[in-house]
Order: sequence, then C-alpha cells, then structure tokens
Amino acid sequence: MNAALAAAQAALSRTDSRRPSDIRVDLRLIADMIPPASRVLDIGCGDGQLLRYLVQARDVVGRGIELSQAGVNASVAQGLSVVQGDADSDLANYPNQAFDYVVLSQTLQATRNPRRVVSELVRIGCKAIISFPNFGYWRVRLKLLAQGRMPKTGALDHEWHETPNIHLCTILDFVDMCAKLSAKVERRISLTAGGRTSVMQSSLHMANLFGEQAVFVVSRPDLTAPGRAP
Repeated sequence: MNAALAAAQAALSRTDSRRPSDIRVDLRLIADMIPPASRVLDIGCGDGQLLRYLVQARDVVGRGIELSQAGVNASVAQGLSVVQGDADSDLANYPNQAFDYVVLSQTLQATRNPRRVVSELVRIGCKAIISFPNFGYWRVRLKLLAQGRMPKTGALDHEWHETPNIHLCTILDFVDMCAKLSAKVERRISLTAGGRTSVMQSSLHMANLFGEQAVFVVSRPDLTAPGRAP
C-alpha cells in the first residue's frame, strides 16, 4: 500500500511540475502555440523553464541557446540540450527552416541588432515566436510625460543605467520591422499588466496602447528548407 501511495504521489508531482501555470505568463502562451512533437529551438532559454515544460509535457525535440553559463548549467542539469551561444552572432550557423518553431522570449530588446536577429529567426524556423515588453504601453507613455524620467513597469523593472534592455520598441515598431523583413505576422497577442490577454486585440493601435507585453508569431513562407537540424 505504501509503495502504491508513493508511486501515486510521484506521478502527481510529475504532473504538477508540467502544469503551464507554473511558468511565466508569456511562456504559457508560447507553450500553447507549439504542437506536440515539434522541433523547437529556444534562444535565450535562461534556466530552461519553457524548454523543460515543452520536452516533458509536449514531447518536443527541444534545443536551447543561452548566453549565461549559469543558465546553461541549470538547463543541462535538468537533462536539456542547451549550449552557450549569442543570438547576435551564432544563428547564422543553422540552415533555413531547421526547426518547426524558434522561440525568443523577452530577449529581443537586449540584443545588439534586433533586425538581424529577427531575420535569422524567421530563416531558421518555419515559425518564430517572439515576446517582448511593449514600450508603447500607456503607463510607459504617462510616466515619460508626467515625470520626464525613464519609466519602470512590471515588464521593465530595471533602472535606466543598469538595464539589459538596449533596444526597446513598441508593438507598432515591431510590425513595421516585420514588414521591412518581408516577414508575415501570423498571430499577435497583447497582454495586460496582470498577465491577461488584452481585450483590445482587434485594433493594432489599441493593442499598442493597452498591452504591457506582446507575443508575435511570424514567418517567412517564401524561404526554402535545404536542411533540417539533425
């Protein structure tokens, strides 16, 4: 009886660890967008939180790239296939459409060349899922107008002199850049400060005003796929 109870508790623990409610809200949305058994590259994967969930609960073939050695160590300790790398310089090594999905979550604004990074994302992935803080959010605008200082919000919580966010953008800015890259926006979701999907989704300008964060699915359907990741 004790053995059966222990087995049941272990199974429950495994199930609980796979619940998407345990991970960041934008990562839950991203996880829901990725079909089971997909080939996924998570760029800037941190400690492997999203990648672990996708591998365990969605049965994806998952790989990760992380800049920090601490993040790589934490990911590898969980049995994840993660290597140290830089989104600004290491994506050119992958062939076209080597993965079904390429994920870049809350990292775009910290890259040195966001346009080049997004261009690489839509090249090496059949679809790229990108999330970022929206600098067009109304609280950001209000704080700049009323206080004349760089704003801090839940999504932008660093002081200006120590922030890793060097290329902030708005939802409108991102859409404009996708158009210049001939990248198709397949889906767009804006999130409120509470992590809920904003009711202002139909209008791009309203989403830009009321969304604290954004999640985009973009692609380059015109690209061919000469190779796949082994």
